[in-house]
Amino acid sequence: MKQKSFETMLNRLIGLTPDQVESLIATACDIASQKAAVGAIDRNAREATCPHCGAVDRQRWGRTRAGSQRYRCQGCLKTFNGRTGSSIAQLQKLDQFYQVLKDMFSDGPPRSIRRLARQLDVNKDTIWRWRLLIFQSLSQPDQKLSGIVEVDETFQRESRKGSREWVNNERYPTLHPKPPRIRWHEYTKTGLKKERGLSRWQLPILTAMDRSGQRFAKRISNRRVKTIVKSLMPIISRDAALCSDGLKGYQRYTNTKGISHFVLGSKPGTRSIKQTFHIQNINAFHAQYKEFIRPFRGPATKYLNGYVDWFMARRGASALS
Repeated sequence: MKQKSFETMLNRLIGLTPDQVESLIATACDIASQKAAVGAIDRNAREATCPHCGAVDRQRWGRTRAGSQRYRCQGCLKTFNGRTGSSIAQLQKLDQFYQVLKDMFSDGPPRSIRRLARQLDVNKDTIWRWRLLIFQSLSQPDQKLSGIVEVDETFQRESRKGSREWVNNERYPTLHPKPPRIRWHEYTKTGLKKERGLSRWQLPILTAMDRSGQRFAKRISNRRVKTIVKSLMPIISRDAALCSDGLKGYQRYTNTKGISHFVLGSKPGTRSIKQTFHIQNINAFHAQYKEFIRPFRGPATKYLNGYVDWFMARRGASALS
């Protein structure tokens, strides 16, 4: 738009009613989101090579229906844009998807699926599929932890949210076997006592961090020695000093790698050694994870890895900002 036309449009805004002003602001926010999404896609296309043949030479070839720049490869003569070959190649509502992505990695707590669906006027199932797409694209950096490394586990209760096991067993007991446990809310209704302490329903999440701020978190299948050693091998450098509790897996790992190991206890006087070797930072990290995961009220176990990667990505984004 030319500057003169823009100034004329601004002069006409003076006579708007308060309701019209609110509608204008909402429309402007939607346009800004769409422009930001298209801009991000265009930047990716300018920096990338042809996804079909890998050639660098290309020419502009109009725009897509979503408004992003389309290119034509000079080598294979095929067209592409910033989304070609990606998991969002078929998405049509780019501005709403951009809002979901922005909400997931903003400084504040993420909004629920239903709330996002109401605010963006999109079906809640669509919002959930978009979130799963983002989960699939998340990964943790391959940087090794060095120096003083604190290691410990936190636990997430097993969840079968969305499962039809109990309903199917009640309706067709001969076709569907009885689930291995009752529903969690039935413990309160029936008065049954839950198992105290750790059990197979408490899923371990192995966490580690060094004093420079590098972090690692991964859900592991169990706390056996082989599992602990296998999980720690690729993430800790040979010059590290490990601080942990007395779990046998940590002792076996340090003996295998030949690195220093400081075993800490939970009783007063055993929680730190020389005020330098402790696991207070990793315990604070666990508290941050619990605060993040609490609003989701126990995500389904099959999606737990995605939530852990999401939490780690949010921590990395907040550290950079």
